[in-house]
Amino acid sequence: MPLPRRALMGLIAALPLAAALPARAETPRVFQRDGLALGGTDPVSYFRDGGPVAGLPAHQMTWNGATWRFASAQNMAAFAAAPERYAPQFGGYCAYGAASGYAAPTVPEAWTIHDGKLYLNYSKGVRTRWLGDVPGHIARAQSNWPGIVD
Repeated sequence: MPLPRRALMGLIAALPLAAALPARAETPRVFQRDGLALGGTDPVSYFRDGGPVAGLPAHQMTWNGATWRFASAQNMAAFAAAPERYAPQFGGYCAYGAASGYAAPTVPEAWTIHDGKLYLNYSKGVRTRWLGDVPGHIARAQSNWPGIVD
């Protein structure tokens, strides 16, 4: 059944507006805040210092499409030699969010190292939920992850 003339004219009038709407931005592969991976937190510090330490502009490099900062030249060298060892899982996005099927930002203080891998969370409260079933959440996040940022 053909559209009534009024409905057809409304659709035609809306076409220029639809064409002007911006395309949905792609989610970057690495979580960034202020243009820096992890907001400038040194990923190596979680392993070497037992927690997050701010990186310095004097010690930065680009890897996986993002700028990473480090607290020292030694941490930067360690990351450069084995980035997959130190980079947080799921691009530094919230691991619990990835388990739930979406990309969410993280804070440096909400972290876990499990089986030698770094996982970050949206908040300490979300981290508490994450800790309730780390292996199960990891399995779900790994299953979801390819579709979240691609």
